[in-house]
Amino acid sequence: MGLLTNRVERSQIKPGDHIYTYRAIFAYSHHGIFVGGCKVVHFTPDRRNDEEFSNQSILLSSCPTFPDCGFKQRKSGVKISCLDCFLKNGSLHVFKYGVSNSVFIAQVRGGTCTTAPSDAPRSVIHRSMYLLQNGYRNYDVFSNNCEDFALYCKTGLLTLDRIGVGKSGQASSVVGALVSSPVQFFMPSFIGVATVTIGMYCMSRYANDIGVRSDVIKVAVEDLAVNLGWVSHEETNFSI
Repeated sequence: MGLLTNRVERSQIKPGDHIYTYRAIFAYSHHGIFVGGCKVVHFTPDRRNDEEFSNQSILLSSCPTFPDCGFKQRKSGVKISCLDCFLKNGSLHVFKYGVSNSVFIAQVRGGTCTTAPSDAPRSVIHRSMYLLQNGYRNYDVFSNNCEDFALYCKTGLLTLDRIGVGKSGQASSVVGALVSSPVQFFMPSFIGVATVTIGMYCMSRYANDIGVRSDVIKVAVEDLAVNLGWVSHEETNFSI
């Protein structure tokens, strides 16, 4: 496991793995669940063109290999893509679960691992496929992004507080950077600034990790919307 990424070859990934790839010259990473058969279920903010379709299911893809690549339900950001379209010529990485506290803190970049253990691959795939068919919450870059989606599929854990940072390591890294930055104005030396800033950044990331947070609960995917009050029993699946 590297300090920056967990790059792997395609032959090394297994169904139920949480995978990711970097976009925009490593500016951010996009996450999904590999479900086997060269297919990845992932969560995106793109709902453009939904109003143009009257059917519940939508297929927006130019993939020459897999006819069902890009399938999603109307008004849902969860889609299934082939591995090639998911990666978009980017490198392939595997998100690590159940890492030690010291390994987590040592990671230079957020969004690569968690101290939380993963559930069995069968449960992970079931959650991702269920959400593909039934939808998920609205996309939010800080509180409910593609990494949050993959983390839920792997662990079944959700944060109780719907306001603020979700489970995403990328979002936690941004918060950690913002929290640690003002310290530089009170430190007399560069070494002191670097030491304290890095320390605060790492501890902020750790405090927001799903494996150590106290505001998380286990929620069955079938009860996801009702248990958290997003919809009532009478409402349809697509109101999540």
